[in-house]
Amino acid sequence: MNQDNVVIFDTTLRDGEQALRASLSKREKLQIAHAIAKLGVDVMEVGFPVSSPGDFDAVKSIAEQVKGPIICGLARAMEKDIIACGEALAPAEKRRIHTFIATSPIHLEHKLQKTLEQATDMAVKAIKLAKTYTDDVEFSCEDAGRTPVADLAYVIERAIDAGATTINIPDTVGYTEPTEFAEIIAGIKQQVPNIDKAIISVHCHNDLGLAVANSIAAVQAGARQIECTVNGIGERAGNCALEEVAMIMQTRKERFGVTTNIKSEEIFRTSKLVSQLCNMPVQQNKAIVGANAFAHSSGIHQDGILKAQNTYEIMKPEHIGMQSNELNLTSRSGRHVIQHRMTEMGYSDKDYNLNDIYDAFLLLADKKGQVHDYDLEAIVFNQQLEEESDYYKLNSLQGLSSNLPVNTATVGITIGGTEVVFKAETGNGPIEAAYKALKQMTKVDLDIIDFKLNSKGEGADAIGQVDIIAKCKGRNFHGTGLATDIIHAGVKAYIHVLNLIHRAQQVEDIKEKHQGI
Repeated sequence: MNQDNVVIFDTTLRDGEQALRASLSKREKLQIAHAIAKLGVDVMEVGFPVSSPGDFDAVKSIAEQVKGPIICGLARAMEKDIIACGEALAPAEKRRIHTFIATSPIHLEHKLQKTLEQATDMAVKAIKLAKTYTDDVEFSCEDAGRTPVADLAYVIERAIDAGATTINIPDTVGYTEPTEFAEIIAGIKQQVPNIDKAIISVHCHNDLGLAVANSIAAVQAGARQIECTVNGIGERAGNCALEEVAMIMQTRKERFGVTTNIKSEEIFRTSKLVSQLCNMPVQQNKAIVGANAFAHSSGIHQDGILKAQNTYEIMKPEHIGMQSNELNLTSRSGRHVIQHRMTEMGYSDKDYNLNDIYDAFLLLADKKGQVHDYDLEAIVFNQQLEEESDYYKLNSLQGLSSNLPVNTATVGITIGGTEVVFKAETGNGPIEAAYKALKQMTKVDLDIIDFKLNSKGEGADAIGQVDIIAKCKGRNFHGTGLATDIIHAGVKAYIHVLNLIHRAQQVEDIKEKHQGI
């Protein structure tokens, strides 16, 4: 390994997804996986295969379809976990099994109820089994931040002897501070005699707001892999933010003397995609990708920027793929203009169907007059939501709203590609009425536990986005709908959820069928 290169290990689809109120669908995971691969990460941890049939299937699909990064799965130091991980990752060109066990006194006593020696024996067995599936095995000392360095050294030496090629040091509960964490890394380098046979990795959580600082301090102490997530999403207060560590090492290269393989111009688009699909808005003042990251309101700052950009900006918006200018489009714009604009925004031809995008663009341009970049991106996202394979499809919708206590909605849908059903209902508002009609037509019993309406753009004619969280059979599902009409957007979000539930049931049916054989 090049000692001046830091491996970027993305765990958005594993640790990041654990923080979501509703699990991502396989299609959504594949969208995110392709975007993160395009971003240039070295390793992509995409799930915990033993946790559910759906997770196993998603990991396997990503292993089959996503090229470039090493595809990694997580496994406890248990035989069934390792086997599931190995089988799910089998189609990948490059694969890694990441196994872990707790090492801190508090976890050993209260969670595992084992001694350090017993936990180490489990780790060694797991690593040796993982080596039968791949030569690339990573081992993590869970809660390493609260584990004495001497105990870490004991476990790590044996893990490397068993075949681990990457040793991960997680600050699982975000407890340490940068100087302390750097000392842990330095202590491991000093006390583990075979540490030169493995890469030291770090995985920092943000409970005290120090995940990025701890990760950078660890690199300065000799770590050469950072585990992180897009937008810093993850358990509790989140993980180390990929975009932040990548741009720190790029912007301050002379300070740290290390590089990454991240294509920084892909950062902004990947951030927006993850935020959209995960239903996790990015705070406006978020470093690197927040809406205000390159905004200047102070007169002194604005004057300085006009005279020389670097007076108040240490990087350019273009460095992360954010366009500083925007082209307004009308119904008179041709296909080649739309294609050019999509390319300017970072989309390749394979990311969208130009004919479909152009048809939707013309309809929107007739409604709005002018179409902006954020409208085009909404069209792309909307078309990605609407697959030909969807079991439920919206055919027609009419909603009547008034200041009276009762409002009405009439909905027409296609079920299973053939059956067309219509239903009219009443409710406190037209969206509630439409939801009641959909529940009666589909016989799917779900409860809406969260409903959010946001504007995708500016002005009264902006596209509306509705995000709902619905509970069905104890599981949460996230649905999204986009339209210029909020009733239409709300109904599309509900139908999105219905299709997710249908796909999840198909996976469960396959599992039951296999178990019955």
